[in-house]
Amino acid sequence: MIIYNVTTKLTWKIHDEWVKWMKEIHMPEVVATGCFTHSQLLRIVEIDEEEGPTYAAQYFTQSTENKNEYIEKFAETLRNKAFQEWGNQFISFRSIMEVVH
Repeated sequence: MIIYNVTTKLTWKIHDEWVKWMKEIHMPEVVATGCFTHSQLLRIVEIDEEEGPTYAAQYFTQSTENKNEYIEKFAETLRNKAFQEWGNQFISFRSIMEVVH
């Protein structure tokens, strides 16, 4: 199992609406591409939240090929939607993880 992880630090100003948008709009759109089986949103705890909280959105897939298809066909469009919605009130970085059994 491959996890495409997007860690995002956001401002308190957009926090409540951003979480709602992620859960109701953005994450379902990412899964609807067919590249991922499911997703989950986690809040990172025990870190400095003075400027805002940090979240990890995780998208699960069976193969690197599926993750690559997402990057090639869908990622740019969906990232641009986030910038249109929230501007410079967040910063994200991505990492790829593999579940070890």
